[in-house]
Amino acid sequence: MKNGFRQSMAWLHTWTGLLVGWLLLLIFMAGTASYYREEISRWMRPELPRSTVSADDAAGRALSFLQHKAPLAESWTVTLPDARNPAMRMFWRNPESMVKPPVEGEKRRRRGGGRFGDATVDPNTGNEVTARETRGGDFFYRLHFDLHYIPVIWARYIVGFCAMFMLVAIITGIITHKKIFKDFFTFRPQKGLRSWLDFHNVSAVMALPYHAMITYTGIVTLMFLYLPWGVKSAYPNDEDAFFSEAFARMAEVESPAQGTAVPVPIQQLMDSARKQWNGADIAGFTVYRPGAANTVVDIQQRDGKRLSIDTPSLRYDAVSGQLLEASPGAGGATQTRGVMYGLHLARFADWGLRALFFLSGLIGCLMVASGVVLWAVKERPKHAKSGKTGFGLRLVDALNIGAVAGLPVAFAAYFWGNRLLPVQLAERSAAEANVFFWAWGAALLAAFIWPKRMMWAWQLYVGAALFALIPLLNVLTTNAHLGASIAAGDWVLASFDLCMIAFGAMLAYCGWRMQRWQPPLSAAEKKRRQQAAAAAEASA
Repeated sequence: MKNGFRQSMAWLHTWTGLLVGWLLLLIFMAGTASYYREEISRWMRPELPRSTVSADDAAGRALSFLQHKAPLAESWTVTLPDARNPAMRMFWRNPESMVKPPVEGEKRRRRGGGRFGDATVDPNTGNEVTARETRGGDFFYRLHFDLHYIPVIWARYIVGFCAMFMLVAIITGIITHKKIFKDFFTFRPQKGLRSWLDFHNVSAVMALPYHAMITYTGIVTLMFLYLPWGVKSAYPNDEDAFFSEAFARMAEVESPAQGTAVPVPIQQLMDSARKQWNGADIAGFTVYRPGAANTVVDIQQRDGKRLSIDTPSLRYDAVSGQLLEASPGAGGATQTRGVMYGLHLARFADWGLRALFFLSGLIGCLMVASGVVLWAVKERPKHAKSGKTGFGLRLVDALNIGAVAGLPVAFAAYFWGNRLLPVQLAERSAAEANVFFWAWGAALLAAFIWPKRMMWAWQLYVGAALFALIPLLNVLTTNAHLGASIAAGDWVLASFDLCMIAFGAMLAYCGWRMQRWQPPLSAAEKKRRQQAAAAAEASA
């Protein structure tokens, strides 16, 4: 223990935040961007058309495409377009007899050449769309809990470790605050260390419920990875049975196809599903044994306004149109887990609430960034007395610059890579991810070479230029630029370009402030200067 309980909590708050702060900032920034992953994916595939047809018409065109593209498939899965995702995504599973044995050294065959196939289809015409290969916003979504380049299991353990440290930092931060309500309204600029502390307090208290919710629910989403022993004990030989029972899934379709028959129109099944769900929207459907006399169709409800991530499904006989089965009701524990998961992903949010989540996420990024910077600001006077900067402070300074100022450079570089890499480049989505990490690596290397205040300004200016010039790059490389999107009323694409300009302006302002910033004089330095001025006046 330190001098007392609160002092011990302050010490714990400092070190739990600092040790994982830089990786936590990456997780927070990628997770915050994920609130708009559909919109980011749309911008990064400018070849995709806008959807102007109903879900029923789109479903009919999807089945026509699949009957021509994969008539012998064992199953078809269709994701219908919506306001955030205008294209149709579809997947199919071919019989094992159609799979050719892999040739040594040959890469995995795609688009129906192997066991699985996929396509992106224009819902307006039913034709396949040839769009550039990209992970889009899904890159950020996966990055914030899979980290990239390292095994997924290890990445999720690391992210869970960081989330648990974050939860400890939140709890100890609340305990440390004497006047948490007052800190919400207190910010004293131009006061050196006091200003950094005020900024950290304000950013922490302003969105405190969000920070606590997003951290705790993030741990809950992977709870079976962190605490698997209960499942292993109750289901030692068949863990899949646990997940089928716990998450109220319908039984797998395993029986083989029998005969042939003409199915009822998919629109008839969708109308029946809407009546069962009191008008709820449909996200998509899966057809098992297409073309057979025992074809069945599973229809999935769209997330809509449901807090829970677990959405119901209905299974129909595709030939008679009879409702065969509904997904069973979930128990209390499963419903609680589904709501926790849903809160973390926020798919239920409309545009206003999603913007609030995004803004809260940005405030969380500022909280983490100001926390790691605050440690360096507090330590610097101690090193100034000895006349040299110690290794620990130099390391933290470099990591602060490379993470706080360098990560925006990497995010902007990812979007530049999407526009500048050749459209037909092999493994293009992996190349875009490499651009992100090469840019971040360059920012970190520059910070370690010269971890000075001007490096802050330079990296912030680079990030500002990269963000602000994205709309211009869009004009030079695509027809889906700001002028065209505004004229067409496509505010998804237009808002993305406008946000890039806004981020560029904010980073430019931060760079300008950092360039002009002068550390305030310490009390000892002020006293020394006053004494020198008094002595000069006396001698005069």
